Amino acid sequence: MESSATLRLYSLGWREVRTYMFALLFIAGNIVLPQLCHLFPQGGLILLPIYFFTLIAAYKYGFRVGLLTAVLSPLVNSVLFGMPPAAALPIIMIKGVLLAGAAAWMANKSKGASLLALIGVVLGYQLVGGLFEWAMTGEIAKALQDWKLGYPGMILQAVGGWLIINYLLRR
Repeated sequence: MESSATLRLYSLGWREVRTYMFALLFIAGNIVLPQLCHLFPQGGLILLPIYFFTLIAAYKYGFRVGLLTAVLSPLVNSVLFGMPPAAALPIIMIKGVLLAGAAAWMANKSKGASLLALIGVVLGYQLVGGLFEWAMTGEIAKALQDWKLGYPGMILQAVGGWLIINYLLRR
């Protein structure tokens, strides 16, 4: 693995235009990727695409960009395409916000993007998010669905996020 010493991580502020420009870019990614995944049976449940660009946004550009991406992506997708269904929005947005927080915190703490760090972020937000889902629904089966069906998506988030952050976003 290459050193992440040349990786530039940012923490953009609310008053910076770049915050909203990057958020729009990542929101667009979180609109296109789920549509592609939904072309396959249970593609959304298996690949968890709504979280992919949230991870990259928060890790590379900070919590604010990640937060905007985490909250607006599922809302826009739901309004435009009916997916995720409105009933699923609260838990998806909670998990997205947890992901944005975990990714921004890890990026700030580690000052780099190792595969192990990204695996930790993905497992962490899924674990805490699953506990929230269990508390909200009272159903352990729903809380474990991402672990049972979505493990390929969690792998894709960690490995794909690591690749994109380390190889495509070095500037």
